[in-house]
Amino acid sequence: MSLIVQKFGGTSVADTSKILAAARRATELHQAGHQVVMVVSARGKKTDELVRLAAEMTDSPTPREMDMLLSTGEQESVALMAMAIHKLGGDAISLTGSQIGVVTDSSHTKARIISISTERMRTALNEGKIVIAAGFQGRDKDWNITTLGRGGSDTTATALAAVLDADMCEIYTDVEGVFTTDPRIVPEAHKVDSISYDEMLELASLGAGVMHSRSIEFAKKYQVPLKVRPSFSDGEGTLIAAQPLADAPVVTGVAFVRDEVRVSLTDIPDEPGIMGSIFTRMAERKICLDMIVQDVGTGGVARVSFTVPQSDLAETLTAASEAIEAIGSGKIQQGTNLSKVSIVGSGMRNHYGVASRMFSILAEADINVGMITTSEIKVTVLVDRNQCEEAVRVIHNGFELDRLTSYTFATNQKSSAGEVSEEASQRLTQLEQEIIDQLANMEDIVVSEVLFDQSQSRVTVRNLPDNPGICSRLFSVVAEGGVSVDMIVQNMGEEEQAHLSFTVPRTSLEKSLELVRPLLSEWGNAELSHEEEIAKLSVVGIGLRSHTGVGQSMFSALAESQINIQMINTSETRISAVVALEHGEQAYQGLLKKFELG
Repeated sequence: MSLIVQKFGGTSVADTSKILAAARRATELHQAGHQVVMVVSARGKKTDELVRLAAEMTDSPTPREMDMLLSTGEQESVALMAMAIHKLGGDAISLTGSQIGVVTDSSHTKARIISISTERMRTALNEGKIVIAAGFQGRDKDWNITTLGRGGSDTTATALAAVLDADMCEIYTDVEGVFTTDPRIVPEAHKVDSISYDEMLELASLGAGVMHSRSIEFAKKYQVPLKVRPSFSDGEGTLIAAQPLADAPVVTGVAFVRDEVRVSLTDIPDEPGIMGSIFTRMAERKICLDMIVQDVGTGGVARVSFTVPQSDLAETLTAASEAIEAIGSGKIQQGTNLSKVSIVGSGMRNHYGVASRMFSILAEADINVGMITTSEIKVTVLVDRNQCEEAVRVIHNGFELDRLTSYTFATNQKSSAGEVSEEASQRLTQLEQEIIDQLANMEDIVVSEVLFDQSQSRVTVRNLPDNPGICSRLFSVVAEGGVSVDMIVQNMGEEEQAHLSFTVPRTSLEKSLELVRPLLSEWGNAELSHEEEIAKLSVVGIGLRSHTGVGQSMFSALAESQINIQMINTSETRISAVVALEHGEQAYQGLLKKFELG
């Protein structure tokens, strides 16, 4: 008998008719012989209503009392859902997060899960009941009610699926599944049948609102097959599972975050320990940074930039000021009215020239590119907010995502609900499982490995004009010359100039310099430099961006070894840093020790 977890969001249980529709889905699945756990959110706008009531009472409600208040929304929903199942002739029991045994830390309004007891759920399931669990909530060790923050019901669903070893976790929502981009902006966008955990992690963190990245982290960590399905139709939705076959599309989707701001720390000492000091201040305030870029320092000073949601700007500037004060020098700059646009696709691993193509598409639309970061499966750029939607449209069309064909995973699912092939349901590798078994808390970070690459060189072009088409021109020439580019980092300098660094195989360094050198005459004061021998170190894991202390730990380890960082690049699953080759082995051993992988 298979076990299926079904999660229904607020729009899926907004009124009694929708609650009955959700109840029918669960009852039919139960009658077909499956054990069923439902995770239910608060009805419709209930949470917003409760927030308004709190605001009418006081301008500064305590986080503990907000958790007490907001948790009532899910308690109402689970009770009504149980009544609906009873009306349909089924047997069900509603349980709050505390009754299930969801134990969290004491971070009210944004708690993380420590553990979940399965005994009560297992007993009810074995008695033939449908278990209806309140999403979004738990309790701390002192029995205070806590809530899990944004995306909390998705997190509850995937966490329950993990501890119950569920065969499938179905996320019911008001859309048909995961789309190549937002159909409201690009009408030609269409649903993808399947997508990998890593792709979905990147898309979720980049504003694709179908699921929150924290729930995808759970699913990837514990290898829970997820299916995003429509609440109001019989569509199959989108399967989120393990790595797809090698013939996966180069680009699977285009995602964007509209309200983004850039914070830059300039004229900071180019020496060991500086990045660690900065990121310690950010981690203390639990600020999740994205698009972290550090370009190569000159004249003894360096510059690091990162993006945050506009709503986090004030807190970020406070942390940045504390960092500058601790360092003893430096300035803070900010860029507003910006948006982040990204392409994501597992197929990028096996193709080069993808970034070049993206830059060319944007250049043809006269869209200027600010910061740039890349990872194995993502290229992200910062653009003016008023050009965000146009950037999404031209990229989607330029990569012909309207013609994207479906592809299968190396693990093919069976057709019946919730069933997957034996290969698809295989659990984690022995190494990953050993790491997870040692976790004190379910949501603790999993750093699975540290990669050490000694085979690359760095090319830097400084003082580039901040104009559309510059990146397109440079990387088109490099791609046409047959050079494969790995890391790309572009930071904004003074007086509307950009500084760009990228890494290439050491065997391609001379070819790269030959290709780039003739372009300098087109760009006024542009300067070309390089370093033949570098070491690239990458910390690889799950949820690195949302766990704010990972960057702090990585940079602190390098600081303790008195190793200076030349470049930084980040994504959802890895943080990479470039250091001098002579310090590479020492840095590698220090990171292995820091993350207890040695």
